[in-house]
Amino acid sequence: MSEPVHRGIVFFAKMQNSRYCETEMADTVKIQNINLHLSQPHNLKNEWIGQTEILTQLMACWLVVNDQDLPLSPRIVGPPGIGKTAMAMAAADLREQELYIYQCTADTRPEDLLITPVLAENGKIAYHASPLVSAMIKGGVCILDEGNRMNEKSWASLAPLLDHRRYVESIVAGISIEAHPDFRCAVTMNQDESTFEIPDYILSRLQPTLALKFPSREDEKAILKYHLPFVEDDMLSMTVEFLQQAHELKLDFSTRDGINLLRYAMKRIQQSGDHPIARDKAWAEALEKCLGEEALDLQELARRKTQTLGGQTLPMGFGDFFFDPNDPLHPDMDEGEDGDDGGEPF
Repeated sequence: MSEPVHRGIVFFAKMQNSRYCETEMADTVKIQNINLHLSQPHNLKNEWIGQTEILTQLMACWLVVNDQDLPLSPRIVGPPGIGKTAMAMAAADLREQELYIYQCTADTRPEDLLITPVLAENGKIAYHASPLVSAMIKGGVCILDEGNRMNEKSWASLAPLLDHRRYVESIVAGISIEAHPDFRCAVTMNQDESTFEIPDYILSRLQPTLALKFPSREDEKAILKYHLPFVEDDMLSMTVEFLQQAHELKLDFSTRDGINLLRYAMKRIQQSGDHPIARDKAWAEALEKCLGEEALDLQELARRKTQTLGGQTLPMGFGDFFFDPNDPLHPDMDEGEDGDDGGEPF
């Protein structure tokens, strides 16, 4: 990537549509007589561990095999906390491109995604380009994180970017911006209920779907070791055993939960002294404080989750919604079922 440009030096970067973008200093560009302040790229380095096939698939999406070919903008799906964003970051690093991340939320507006007007110190309006638009201009990689938390109006503003047109139009700034040929994009999506349903005309532009799974036992331990090299092996193994059991029971405890659990446990051990009993107690405390009391009994938690999701037959009587079937106060209980020896009702 280019070195920062000294003050006063002006250079021109050729855009895909043969227009030119005049750049003054490293973080300001002029497009159609509008000065845009660019977002700064992330300088995070991330090593991807395990599940190499899906990383290879993501890299394939961003390839261009012919002058008439275009890169794809895939959606990466999976439970929270298993490394969807980390994988996209690793792919950007492998491509040696600048990385931009935009965190999507339920109240994200089109202008937040594109260009935001800001009142400058001189009283004039300054236009700030989002990480997405900055990646478009500079030819970087943008990750739209948790994209299915965003509403349809915001997605509609990206429709021309995600197809063969590869441009966005800012109503606020009154300009159109075409994407650099090197621009790449991916969208991560969590599989939970606190999200919007993405319209079909957007989903058809976010292809293919790359499904990330929970890591294997060996990979999960290697991931924990990578992020927490100071944690001893027995603590890592204890955490991996818990996480793998949770994965088998289809519970949503993730590798990220394991990392946070271990961080808290190690801090408590630091306070109380490195005694074997203190270590076990600190780990159990961290489990409860980080993941909740229900995490102490995964089997019971899985049973209740299955029942909630319809794994068991729902009761048919109205009283079953308020009373346990064996409750003697259940209005539909037959006489004699409560163990009163079949005596006369009082």
